[in-house]
Amino acid sequence: HRPFLLSPRTDRPHATTTPAAMFAAQSMSTQRMTPALVGRKDYLKGTKVNTARPRASRPAARTSTAAAAAVQADETQAPTAISNSKSVAAVILGGGAGTRLYPLTKSRAKPAVPIGGAYRLIDVPMSNCLNSGISKMYILTQFNSVSLNRHLARTYNFGNGIMYGGNGFVEVLAATQTPGLGGKEWFQGTADAVRQYSWLFEDIKNKDVKDIIILSGDHLYRMDYMAFVDRHREVNADITVGCLPMDDERASDFGLMKIDSTGRIIEFSEKPEGDALKAMQVDTTILGLTAAEAAASPYIASMGIYVFKKSALISFLNTDYPKDNDFGGEIIPKAAADGFHVQAYLFNGYWEDIGTIKSFFEANLGLAKNPPQFEIYDARAPIYTSPRFLPPAKIEKCHVKDAIISHGCSLADCSVENAIVGLRSQVGKGCVIKRAMIIGADFYESDEQKAKVIAAGGIAVGIGEGCTISNAIVDKNARIGKNCTITNAAGVQELEDEDNGVYIRSGIVVILRNATIPDGTII
Repeated sequence: HRPFLLSPRTDRPHATTTPAAMFAAQSMSTQRMTPALVGRKDYLKGTKVNTARPRASRPAARTSTAAAAAVQADETQAPTAISNSKSVAAVILGGGAGTRLYPLTKSRAKPAVPIGGAYRLIDVPMSNCLNSGISKMYILTQFNSVSLNRHLARTYNFGNGIMYGGNGFVEVLAATQTPGLGGKEWFQGTADAVRQYSWLFEDIKNKDVKDIIILSGDHLYRMDYMAFVDRHREVNADITVGCLPMDDERASDFGLMKIDSTGRIIEFSEKPEGDALKAMQVDTTILGLTAAEAAASPYIASMGIYVFKKSALISFLNTDYPKDNDFGGEIIPKAAADGFHVQAYLFNGYWEDIGTIKSFFEANLGLAKNPPQFEIYDARAPIYTSPRFLPPAKIEKCHVKDAIISHGCSLADCSVENAIVGLRSQVGKGCVIKRAMIIGADFYESDEQKAKVIAAGGIAVGIGEGCTISNAIVDKNARIGKNCTITNAAGVQELEDEDNGVYIRSGIVVILRNATIPDGTII
């Protein structure tokens, strides 16, 4: 069961005369996401948490009337999760073909890639929405969407929406053929994907929606989206872009911006390189960073998440820029240049773009660190996922350090260090797992099934006895034989051997889903 969540906005940032103070206040608001738990009855009524109505005696009627009026006014002003769900809708982009994450995206969409032992990437923006009180969600999909659709149907089923006052829903919008310009083509970019379904924003069930938040399905972070929306509304922006300080090494991978003293974007450049990159350097102390932090991160990068006024979004897509297919590369720079109000919103917490095998691998291992780079175990703003009916992990005579062992696992007389061991993983005796991610399995094999597989010359699902695995990702349902060594000791950077179920990307070994690695193999 999931708790009903309410996020009172008592910490809204206010406009200040100095941009540093403005962004600092806003950043504190962003990171202070502490939704309170409320009962279902109170949630449906939209009452404010921890507000006790004073019961005055009859002789003090005038005093009680004034107090009641104050309480009533306070309740009227406090936004509730239901009001959030009425006025804001989220669009989560399922992403493209995911070539940089291949072979993990060979049979699944990017947002469906497993992370953290028990979750999928799509769970991050979905949970952020729910924890922020946003319950109108569209997910746009195009590539390999079967497992993503299955996960969404199992996990985020609102039924008739009654838990959100009848307003909540999760709808998957697949690429499809439609009448009109470009209607016979696949999604051509982020903006084109939203354009092809922009008619939905004018549908009767979205009549109360004032703002649309555009999100990516392959980022790892925790954020209060309503603080993002609140800032957008306070400055009356047409577009608000989530941004963060960025260093020299990764800046060319992002859209970069320059802002004025109020946080308004005055210049935007999508993934610049060379001299164009250097030209986008700014003094990031304007964001509230110290001089040392500003020197290390001299760029303001787009997170790839945006809030649009609904009316502005529809106009941009269908009237102002009908042939532009990308938000970051086309629509947002043009809107800023054409005088529309495009605002920056600072996010200075942990954020990672899970776009490559290397970033995916390091982000996962970061979850197992102590303290972790990103905290999954946060009761105030949990990450939801599909409910599974699995037994607790079974660990016999093992050495385990800085690791996440998921439910349904069985480990015997082995060593696991700085690793993720995913659902239903089977790790045999004498194994050494270090700096590795074992994604797990979709099913168990019974003792009888294992015996039958082995008798036929096959290998059981899981990691066989005596294996050493490091610097590697083992995808689902892989069968690793006994006494295998998978370490990339030779330091190979790139290798494609799909016939044998092995890839190496950026020096990281990836064992393909359903692959079989024979006994004694050395990789």
